[in-house]
Amino acid sequence: MDEFLPPKQVAREYPVLGTTAALAERRWRGEGPAYIKTGKGRGGRVFYRRNDIEQFLSDCTVAPRSAA
Repeated sequence: MDEFLPPKQVAREYPVLGTTAALAERRWRGEGPAYIKTGKGRGGRVFYRRNDIEQFLSDCTVAPRSAA
């Protein structure tokens, strides 16, 4: 079963994604890792699946080209 993390925990465990405010900005822009929102409007709580965070970071990983 997947683990669900609130934005505060995501920011603490994955500082490369930024603060809770940065995560909110990414959601507003339609960027960043996939998330779950439990309700409509500002009252809905937001959670991230750990697997989605790990996949997002993997997708953002750039492998350097080897020297020719």
